[in-house]
Amino acid sequence: MEQKVAAVMGVGPGLGAAVACRFARGGFALGLMARSADKLTPIHKDIERGGGIARSIPADATDPDSVAAAFAQLRDQLGDPDVFVYNAGAFEVSGVLDISPEQFEQCWRANCFGGFLGAKEVLLPMLARQRGTIIFTGATASLRGSARFACLAVGKFGLRALAQSLAREFGPEGIHVAHVVIDGMIDTPRIRSLAPDRADDVLLSPEAIAEAYWQLHAQERTAWTMELDLRPAVEKF
Repeated sequence: MEQKVAAVMGVGPGLGAAVACRFARGGFALGLMARSADKLTPIHKDIERGGGIARSIPADATDPDSVAAAFAQLRDQLGDPDVFVYNAGAFEVSGVLDISPEQFEQCWRANCFGGFLGAKEVLLPMLARQRGTIIFTGATASLRGSARFACLAVGKFGLRALAQSLAREFGPEGIHVAHVVIDGMIDTPRIRSLAPDRADDVLLSPEAIAEAYWQLHAQERTAWTMELDLRPAVEKF
């Protein structure tokens, strides 16, 4: 049987790792992509200890040449992805008057442009097979531009628009494109270090989100979800 391949761009401790491990348990070989190779090593080892297959591929989601090289390496080592998850992003809290043009552009590149670059790399082989799944990780800022969150919201708004356009263009060709609004803070080591006393039920479990991503991929094409919002039960919305 042909090996199924999933590419996750933006792998680190937290959601990226949880998504990669969930697809590995589902029988996928994983292309793990992140700007820092150090972030990939423990996740790579976890997947292989569980009997899975993984390749660690350094990639800067904001750089077209880096993204192209990463996917060329993935195709050479594992094959074309059946699933692509874009989980990269940049988080900058600052007033508009304090944001430099360089900061604004870099955040847009990480939050939006990289999703476009990755999708371009996987769409042609998915079209040839008439199947595939592309999932974009969004945020509360995908829907609401709050004060001091322009750097995040502009990119996340754009990523949501990209997902909608791709879904309408390529859904009829058999490619499931979904955008997931993560409305709340994810339970990661960094968040725990900043708020060690925060109760478990006010944070989103990375494993629970990863399961939702898996279910999106597994949906029958007669009932596809284009957008899914996830939040803790106690989150106000």
